[in-house]
Amino acid sequence: MSQPEQLTYRELTSHEDHEQCVVLQRATWGDDFRELVPPALLLVALKLGGLLLGAFEPDGRLVGFVFGLTGIDRGEPLHWSHMLAVRADSRSRGVGRRLKELQRARVADLGVQRIRWTFDPLVARNAHFNLSRLGVRVLEYVEHMYGESPVSIMDSVIGTDRFVVEWPTGDPLPARPAEPAASAPIVSLASTAASDLPEMSEVLVEIPADIQRLKGERPEEAVAWRLTTRRAFRHYLAAGYAVAGFAAPRGGGHGRYVLREKHGSGA
Repeated sequence: MSQPEQLTYRELTSHEDHEQCVVLQRATWGDDFRELVPPALLLVALKLGGLLLGAFEPDGRLVGFVFGLTGIDRGEPLHWSHMLAVRADSRSRGVGRRLKELQRARVADLGVQRIRWTFDPLVARNAHFNLSRLGVRVLEYVEHMYGESPVSIMDSVIGTDRFVVEWPTGDPLPARPAEPAASAPIVSLASTAASDLPEMSEVLVEIPADIQRLKGERPEEAVAWRLTTRRAFRHYLAAGYAVAGFAAPRGGGHGRYVLREKHGSGA
């Protein structure tokens, strides 16, 4: 396998590039992916301020891409990063992070100060990437962001709830390690079946180590995780808490979001 430094990163402008994007979308989200972006729409988006960057092997094979659209939000420019896909055999090579950093630099060159996107709060790998690696800020939790029907095999069973996050383009890349207090109460599937959610200055919200595996092996438990975390995130964000970080799963344990009251954390 090639090393990361052997990859070439560039904008995807040709029809052949766009066709490779379609192939990679299907490889990532399945042949039944309902939200596939076709080559014609990629081409039009690029003519209207969109951005499409890819990572290529020396043999010309596309191993990852990031795609976003630039628009106006409340009178100010905003870039919405719609898709990030990396081939399964390249996900430990830093491809996703490099694509996001390049996207951030290009968007900054356009004079846009904010990038937004979504991710599923139950996917521990994405939570670690977004919060611990990139340092994004969680703006809101949206139930059924893309509708109640799954848009891909990755959304089957548990639906399309999402965090909406924001990444500034002008500040230095922030580091956000999770350092939860030892006394912080834990909201988990086992502890909050019917009880009230704890009201402390810091709270930890657990998620399973591998929700995709859980959906296949114990789908009812996967749904229970969705309902439990949905209730917790909606409650705490509405009460003025901020997502301050994420502790990735270790040794087969659960991942934990760190939520802190804004006035107590400076978040």
